[in-house]
Amino acid sequence: MERPVTEADLTFEHVPETDQAFENALEKARTGERLTVDDAIELLTTGTDTDGIDDARKELVLEAADHRRADVVGEEVTFVANLNNNVTTACNVGCLFCNFKDAAHTFERETAVQTAGFTKTPEESREIVTDAVSRGIYEVTSVSGLHPAFALDEEHREILDSHPDPKEINYKPPERYETDPETYAAQLEAMSVDGVHVHSMTPEEAYHAKRGTDWSYEEVYSRLADAGLDTVPGTAAEILVDEVRDVICPGKITTDGWLEAMEAAATVGLGLTATIMYGHVENEAHRAMHLERVRELQERVDGAITEFVPLSFIHQNTPLFEHGVVDGGASQAEDELMIAVSRLFLDNIDHIQSSWVKYGDEAGLKMLHCGADDFMGTILSEEITKRAGGEFGEFRSVADYVELISSIGRVPVERSTDYETRRVVDPAASSFGPELGPKADGTPLLAGGERPVSADD
Repeated sequence: MERPVTEADLTFEHVPETDQAFENALEKARTGERLTVDDAIELLTTGTDTDGIDDARKELVLEAADHRRADVVGEEVTFVANLNNNVTTACNVGCLFCNFKDAAHTFERETAVQTAGFTKTPEESREIVTDAVSRGIYEVTSVSGLHPAFALDEEHREILDSHPDPKEINYKPPERYETDPETYAAQLEAMSVDGVHVHSMTPEEAYHAKRGTDWSYEEVYSRLADAGLDTVPGTAAEILVDEVRDVICPGKITTDGWLEAMEAAATVGLGLTATIMYGHVENEAHRAMHLERVRELQERVDGAITEFVPLSFIHQNTPLFEHGVVDGGASQAEDELMIAVSRLFLDNIDHIQSSWVKYGDEAGLKMLHCGADDFMGTILSEEITKRAGGEFGEFRSVADYVELISSIGRVPVERSTDYETRRVVDPAASSFGPELGPKADGTPLLAGGERPVSADD
C-alpha cells in the first residue's frame, strides 16, 4: 500500500544554501581542484545568489566539464552491445517513482486480477540470452522487481520456507504463483551462456536475496559470483540521502545499506557502476551530497566503479506524478548541469554516461558536450523506462551509434562492460555490427525488418 506523501515529507533539513560563491566554485572546477559539496551546489544552481538557472553561468560550467572530459578520456564516445533481460515485474516495495512494477499479488494463482506484467523462468531467460549472444551482444543486463518467491539459492529457499513469519520477510512460496522465477542463482546460471558478461543484482536485489538470514552482503555476492555474476549495476541508489528516500521509496534499502552492499560486491571482486536518479522531490543539496557519497565509495573500493550514470526522472505514469507530488521532471538545463557537475566532482571516476533512453537522441548528444563520454548500449529490450512513460525507444544499432557519434565529430568506440577492451568503429565500413561479444562477427544485431524482443511479445 503506497503511503500518501504529505507536505511535512517535503520539508527537508538539507537545502541548497552555501557560503561559497559561484565564481570560486567555477575557478576550482576549471583548475581541477577537488570540489566540495558547497561547490557542487553552486555549480548545480549556477549560483545560490540568484533564482533559477542563469544561462550564461550554465554555459561556463558545461565548458569546464567538456574540457575535463577531453583531458580525461579524449574524443572517444563508447557504447556496449548488450541486452536487457529483466526477469520479473512482480514487486510490492511501493516506490513512488516507479511504474515498472506490478503488484506481486496479481501474479498469484488464486487472484481474480489479471496482471499486466511478466515473470520469466530460467529456461526462458536462457533462450532469450542465447539468441542475443548468437547475434553478437557482449553483455546481458538484468534488473528485476522484488518477487516475493525469489530466493538466493536452494539453501536460502529452505530458510525462507521454515521462517515463522513469512510476511515479515516478504516471502511467499513459488507454488503460490502462476510462474516460478526460481532462484537468483538459477537465473544467473541460465543467463551465463557462451561467455557473455552478466551485469545484474543491484544492492536492492542483494538485500532481497539475504532476507530472513544473518548472511553478510559479502556472502551473498560471493554466491552470486559463483552462479555467474560478473558486475553489479549501482541502480537502486536514487538519491543517497535518507530524508529523500523516506519520501520516494520508504520501503527500500537505506543509504548506508546501499553503500554497504556495493562495498561488499567490490570486496569479493565484482566490478561496479553507480547512478543517481534525480529530478523529483530532491534539491541540489541532495544531488551534491549524493555525488560526495559516490566519490567516497569509489575511494573505499579502490576504483571498482567504472562509470557514473545520471538518470533523469521520467515522471509520466508514476505515483509521484499521479498523486500530484511532482508536476514534471528535470529541465534540460538541469540535465546538462547534472552531467557536467558529475564530471567535475567525480574526479576518481573516468566515465560519465549519457542515457539516450532518458534524454532522447538530440539531448543525449548534447550531454556528450557537457562532460559525458559514454552513450549506453544497444539494449535489445528496455522495459523499465518505457513503462514509466519514456518515449525514446528500446533499441540502438551499431550503425545508429556510428551515425550519431560521428555527427558531432567524435570517435565511435565499441567497448566491453569494464571499458578495458575497445574497438574503434570505422565510419567508412560497409556494414556495422558488434565484434567484441563472444560470438560477434560484425554482423548487425537485427536483420532488416526485425524488431527487438519485448516483454509484451
